[in-house]
Amino acid sequence: MSNIREISESEATGLLRKLYGEARDRAGRIWNIVRVMSLNPRVMQTTMQFYRTLMFGSSPLNRWRREMLAVVTSKVNGCFY
Repeated sequence: MSNIREISESEATGLLRKLYGEARDRAGRIWNIVRVMSLNPRVMQTTMQFYRTLMFGSSPLNRWRREMLAVVTSKVNGCFY
């Protein structure tokens, strides 16, 4: 749980409701990293598109290397991945 106020799935309306639904469809749940952006759905939308581009877009790094970099970065930053 973060110290940032979050909008719950049951309170979500409009764009946030749509983005929560997409997140649930993708992962079967809504991860905390998504919830902490709930106060600004446009930022959430842009951040998720950026993530998809980094992880799935064209790159000289294959998918497993990108994933490995994300895990190592999270570990160094003391974040649960």
